[in-house]
Amino acid sequence: MPSVRGVDLDVAPGELVALLGESGSGKSVTVRSIMGLDADNARSSADEMRLGDTDLLALSGDERRRLRGHRMSMVFQDALSALNPVLSVGDQIGDLIRAHTDTSRRAARARAVELLAMVGIPGASRRVGDYPHQFSGGMRQRILIGMAIALEPELLLADEPTTALDVTVQAQILELLDRLRRELDMAVLLITHDLGVVSEVADRVAVMYAGRIVERGSGDDLLARPAHPYTEALLTSVPQTEGLGRDLVTIPGSPPNPERVPPGCAFHPRCSWAVEACRETRPALIEVRRGRESACHRSQEVVGAGNE
Repeated sequence: MPSVRGVDLDVAPGELVALLGESGSGKSVTVRSIMGLDADNARSSADEMRLGDTDLLALSGDERRRLRGHRMSMVFQDALSALNPVLSVGDQIGDLIRAHTDTSRRAARARAVELLAMVGIPGASRRVGDYPHQFSGGMRQRILIGMAIALEPELLLADEPTTALDVTVQAQILELLDRLRRELDMAVLLITHDLGVVSEVADRVAVMYAGRIVERGSGDDLLARPAHPYTEALLTSVPQTEGLGRDLVTIPGSPPNPERVPPGCAFHPRCSWAVEACRETRPALIEVRRGRESACHRSQEVVGAGNE
């Protein structure tokens, strides 16, 4: 059974697009497919998949592998698992650089020091020989970002890079990503389920539910006036300071199992806006206002309610 269906995404140079949704909505599967990192028991297909002027679908496995880390890179959410525990961080960054360029070991080491300093590691020249376990969680995440931008890729895929970090460190990581994409004119696709993260840095947002994009638009506009009930429900469930002492608002039920996605709109069993058409016909993702797309039979009413 397909876990992701009909996803259409584009990210321009220097732009940060957030892919938003609950756990299990298909965000990580999507970015792993772009990178060519599908699980052994999975297969991905697409009508078109391009990186700049390169047709990724026309590449062999080896050709696709040579692009990873060079023209497109990925930051994983668990830095401790992603880093090799028996190699120093300098050796890991250096090996990546030497694998893709004709660079000496000494030059690669010097570049590793530059990258560690660029991502805010204090005493980079001294710490380049340290091992992953000698760094805090936030510092390890910075190291992963340093590795990902080592060769100044055109596209950076960041899979929930602030998960399990405290609020202060989260803000620092987001500020770092925002600064680097501007300095390097790098396209960034940020996977998250955190609306606070989205509001801070996203130029555009795509909301995913049950393996499909259900809403898409500019960050500020989408968060201010959602056009899909799922987006509206996500925003409503964010705790508010003025709601102290009250029960938290939650979305009833759970995301569907990919093997048992309900007919019609997949969100209809949890949706307060659902009507009979929602149970029978899956709505297409269409433009509901300039620069905004939504896959909902009642998008205009949802947007209108947000303006009241």
